[in-house]
Amino acid sequence: MTRSTYLSTITRPARSPFSARHILRTLFLIGTGGLIGSILRYLLSGYAQQLSKSIQFPFGTLAVNLVGCALVGFIAELADHRGLLSGNTRAFLIVGLLGGFTTFSAFGNETVTLLRDGELWLAGGNIVGHIVLGLVAVWLGYSTAVLLGK
Repeated sequence: MTRSTYLSTITRPARSPFSARHILRTLFLIGTGGLIGSILRYLLSGYAQQLSKSIQFPFGTLAVNLVGCALVGFIAELADHRGLLSGNTRAFLIVGLLGGFTTFSAFGNETVTLLRDGELWLAGGNIVGHIVLGLVAVWLGYSTAVLLGK
């Protein structure tokens, strides 16, 4: 068997979604999207807060979360039901950009998916878990820092 004949018999393994190259590309896309999303969050939040002329209510954060939720709903529809976005594009936009912009958008999307799937108890648990337990976790973190500071 000649060298060229031997090489032609070697089959290239199928591309695994867990290959090092694929994982690195996905991490790069998510990281780039996260960088952009974080910058956009900072800019939009500051702008909305400045417009509201309120330091009492966090209008900037509310604006970011509402915009993020609207965008994740729009993008998820394009990806999930219309198949218009590749896995890489979805990773960049949803996990990266919107993940850096606001994780509340992920919470909103997952809750709507549970509701759409008829999982009312799970959706309710998700809402209670994130809102109530999230507030409790913030309070516990704050209290722990206060105690450690004494």
